[in-house]
Amino acid sequence: MTDGRRMGKIALIGASGLLGRAIAQRLSQQTGWQVVQTALTRARAPHVVLDILDTQAIDRFVDAQAPDAIVIAAAERRPDICESDPALAHALNVDAVRAIARAAQRHRAWVLSVSTDYVFDGTRPPYQHDAPPAPINAYGRSKLEGEQALLESTSTGCILRLPLLYGPIVSWQESAVTSLVPAIAASARARADTSAQAQPLTDRHSDPACADRAPRPAVMDAWATRYPTFTPDVACVIEQMIERHLRGAPVCGITQWSGNEPMTKYDIARRLADALQIDAHLTPQYTPADATPRPRDCRLDSGVLEALGIGRRTPFDVAIRQVLSDFPWRGDASQTTA
Repeated sequence: MTDGRRMGKIALIGASGLLGRAIAQRLSQQTGWQVVQTALTRARAPHVVLDILDTQAIDRFVDAQAPDAIVIAAAERRPDICESDPALAHALNVDAVRAIARAAQRHRAWVLSVSTDYVFDGTRPPYQHDAPPAPINAYGRSKLEGEQALLESTSTGCILRLPLLYGPIVSWQESAVTSLVPAIAASARARADTSAQAQPLTDRHSDPACADRAPRPAVMDAWATRYPTFTPDVACVIEQMIERHLRGAPVCGITQWSGNEPMTKYDIARRLADALQIDAHLTPQYTPADATPRPRDCRLDSGVLEALGIGRRTPFDVAIRQVLSDFPWRGDASQTTA
């Protein structure tokens, strides 16, 4: 090939999710790469339907495709669900990863599994790739066990730990970043203030409709520090890692990638409001309020990949405006794309 890139066949497990779609779009642009995409509940052409809870189905898929590399983007990533259903979390985040890794080993395929910053307790950032893990919730524990399952099952396995992700969405709730938008919009006070000012003071107090329009502050966490990371940037990182494998210089073991802009959810909400041009009424919450315990600051050190010349970071304000431009707010929290 004229650009020096090797041809290869890539299996992308979980191509319909937030991260999987970004990876699929990026890899599909590569000349000479055949990308086989799998999905289950949201499968549509060109996806191959694959249930990763079915070990025999995994074996049949890998044996039939014989890929050069496998990327595992499928997981149970919702901490509250992992806490309430640890068996499901273990099946998806541990057992499925082990089954895929064993199938990959039979075909000598390089396999990358996406993990999380929640393998750490958030008390001593920044975290190097070899820092001792100490997860504090079921999600973090399941992902740590998944890391161990992968590395025990194949000699050519790679873990990529990532923090909070955001990117092109199909619903507001798909990312913990964009899931803030409905509450931000509901808190907007410009229209309510204008309506209230147009009425006599006595009418404002007596009119129930006016009370319904009154702005409600959106309480946003200002305790935990997050590092929002753009999924197209992660897709670029994974593409570069696959390129190294196809050149015969695979990256194995534990790696990490992260955005480099620290923010609380309150900070994120303010920047979302600015991008949306919404006069939001936001209130910071300085103590943890989540039902599921979450670490305070799990800043990941990305030095291993940076030393290899791997990486790309898009500024948050640039990236989030792109996301909002492609999926504009229309006042409906359940809004989805066709």
